[in-house]
Amino acid sequence: MSARAGARPRDEIGAHMSIAGGPHLALERGAATGCGAVQIFLKNQRQWASRPLMPDEVRAFRAARRRTGIARVFAHASYLINLASPEEAQWAQAVDAFTDELERAEALGLSCVVIHPGSHRGDGVEAGLGRVVRALDEACRRTAGARVRIALENTAGGGGSLGRTFAELGAMIRRAASPGRLGICIDTCHLFAAGYDVRTREGWERALAECQADVGLGRVLAFHLNDARAGLASGLDRHEHIGRGFLGLAPFRLLLNDPRLARIPKVIETDKDPEPRADLRNLATLRRLRANR
Repeated sequence: MSARAGARPRDEIGAHMSIAGGPHLALERGAATGCGAVQIFLKNQRQWASRPLMPDEVRAFRAARRRTGIARVFAHASYLINLASPEEAQWAQAVDAFTDELERAEALGLSCVVIHPGSHRGDGVEAGLGRVVRALDEACRRTAGARVRIALENTAGGGGSLGRTFAELGAMIRRAASPGRLGICIDTCHLFAAGYDVRTREGWERALAECQADVGLGRVLAFHLNDARAGLASGLDRHEHIGRGFLGLAPFRLLLNDPRLARIPKVIETDKDPEPRADLRNLATLRRLRANR
């Protein structure tokens, strides 16, 4: 799939794109779908082992970025990585894997790598937060001098997962040795599932005020725009197409028309199958919400 010559994405809204066939093809797919932002995985997200990123892949990716004009590109870390693991061997494996992802992202010139902080697995929030901070410190130490940042993603809160609240995310950043490398990614589905009712302007403003107080809006590096298949405070991470879930359209209209968040990249992570045109429909819906204030 190739992008139309001369085409330029018009905004910061986009989607997660597959790197099948090479990372550069994610940008080609994104351009063909009309993305102004693209999120990618840096390797197979469900396997620990992966071959190194080759120099020709880096060159092809950078060339595709120039050709497509997609400036806002970031990555999502593997779902296997648990920086809060209470098992020392698993924790060390997670740090190794995350450091590798940061190095790949730096080679490709990406802005940040989004990561779920992890699960304390019954060991308690404070113990889990301590291990996450220790992992972040080690990963930053190993990648000293790199420009790529780390975006801690808010979580739905189930299964001992950390990062359910802005307070938890802020605590990780404040305790870290290199807070300048850290920010957050806000997932709308997770926000709702964690108990933030952002379906009204009042609820949206309360959530942003909490974010500002505990993290700072300047540390919001990316958004995941996903509707929710489960209800408020469900604790369930179940993404739904825009406007078809419990969130509805109102939160997305509020977010997309909020000038404080205008330049932050925003990607959808909704199912592409069995609807091959799902991305096109979701992106069109989001753009209509911004246009029709």
